[in-house]
Amino acid sequence: MIKWLQKRYALSEQGAKDLIKGCLACVLQNLSFMFPAGLLFYLVRDLLSGGVPGGRIAFYVIGCAACIGLILLTTYIQYNATYFATYTESGVRRITLAERLRKIPLSFFGKKDLADLTSTIMADCTFLEQSFSHFIPELAGSIISTVLISISLFIFDWRMALAALWVAPVAFAIVGFSAKVQEKLNQKAMDVKIACADGIQECIETVRDLKANNAEAEYLKGLEEKIRAVEYRSILNEFGLAAFVVSASLVLKLGIATVALAGSMLLIQGSLDVITFFLFLLVVSRLYDPLQGALQNLAAVISTRTNIARMNEILDHPIQQGDAVLTNRGYDIVFDHVGFAYNTGETVLKDVSFTAKQGEVTALVGPSGGGKTTVSRLAARFWDVSRGKITVGGMDISQTDPETLLSLFSIVFQDVTLFDNTILENIRIGNQEATDEQVIEAARLANVDEFAERLSDGWNTNIGENGCELSGGERQRISIARAFLKNAPIILLDEATASLDVENETLIQTALSRLIADKTVLIIAHRMRTVAGADKIVVLAEGAVAEEGTPEELTRKNGLYARMVKLQTESQNWRLA
Repeated sequence: MIKWLQKRYALSEQGAKDLIKGCLACVLQNLSFMFPAGLLFYLVRDLLSGGVPGGRIAFYVIGCAACIGLILLTTYIQYNATYFATYTESGVRRITLAERLRKIPLSFFGKKDLADLTSTIMADCTFLEQSFSHFIPELAGSIISTVLISISLFIFDWRMALAALWVAPVAFAIVGFSAKVQEKLNQKAMDVKIACADGIQECIETVRDLKANNAEAEYLKGLEEKIRAVEYRSILNEFGLAAFVVSASLVLKLGIATVALAGSMLLIQGSLDVITFFLFLLVVSRLYDPLQGALQNLAAVISTRTNIARMNEILDHPIQQGDAVLTNRGYDIVFDHVGFAYNTGETVLKDVSFTAKQGEVTALVGPSGGGKTTVSRLAARFWDVSRGKITVGGMDISQTDPETLLSLFSIVFQDVTLFDNTILENIRIGNQEATDEQVIEAARLANVDEFAERLSDGWNTNIGENGCELSGGERQRISIARAFLKNAPIILLDEATASLDVENETLIQTALSRLIADKTVLIIAHRMRTVAGADKIVVLAEGAVAEEGTPEELTRKNGLYARMVKLQTESQNWRLA
């Protein structure tokens, strides 16, 4: 039962147990609401028998107090078992999703966008939070308590019980048949919500380009259409839900009529006494209210399937695993007949074999789309290879835990990601245990001090979201400082100076020359002058190794590398007419 609930509702083990407790608490609360009806039944029976005996007045007074106390107690238990437990589980669910995302291969993120994943972690969890505090426990409580009460009613009089309860399965069947319709409506609503969120995010991120091209009005027109689509789908969802729930509620109300009609006929026939007739009228008037709420809760629970499916897509996705102990001997990186294709089926690498030796700089060059960046990502196990093998110091990286493996790598990307924090804390990402002195020393090696000490608060200056207060070269130097601070034996440089001006490029190349000393270095570059001093160059074209060797050897070969050098030399002589 616990396992089924975990899978069905994307719960933790404790969350599944808490859900069962919440359902049982709702059963107790619903049953407690029937005690006043029972007390009233005995009071009416006494009144019809000639009055309440003096000795029974105290019984009814104490009974009223006991009913109030019981309702208060069960409500308190129900509140704690549903709301408090749900809020705790909601936090656990978000953390679990985030942890799972941390271990999922990056290929998964190629199929998802930021708005989609954010919606799953925030909006879907919020919706399920409401479901587990309001809908599911109350639905289960209503059904179980109704079954127990129904058994009691059949014991009293099976004919009247049938007249009262035949409407319940019919009403629930109507709502149950709405499942497929709701799923389709919810999926379409979710699609337009994600498209709208994407549009809003894109608008905010590209507002500078929109203004520069006078494209704001046209873009906002398209964004308005997406917002209207969300509005339309929300209304359609409500209508689709209401059509089934209202129809089921109308059927449910027929139960009161059938109880009155059947009871009247049995009274006329003399096969039913007045007090039993009164009992059934009293019970069904109380019974149908929670059942009507249960119909709405059932519809709401059905609508959670879309949200749960999105969560389970993350929770069920295979993760990268491996040994947490490093077994490498040295830091040579060897690609052995490596092939790789994305989930889309697009083949990126066909048969790549080369060795990046420790203590040497190995440069990856070649035309765009040749697989250079993919090679560097595979080396750090951001993705797993489709075939072949990659080893670091003889250790098969596919058998090594990704986080453990990354302790061997310092990576400097072309697109630097910074956090809305101080310069010191942004550099400290490279080593969370580093002291301020160690961070500043790493920063000086990367020439960060050249601009940091001129800022208003020096090293403690907040640099804004993604370093918006800094230039491209300054942001890149912070990234290099992180690599200095981590001091890993393998360095991956992905177009680290591709978009910088001459002054910043010189400063960063000076910093990089300090960083790569005596380490295994894999560098990706488009500018041939950047890799002119490399120990080895691997030329990638169309997903395969076209050439490899020293710069001098490849120049004499007069192949693809030599042609790329020639083309870049000619482009440097280009002038405005």
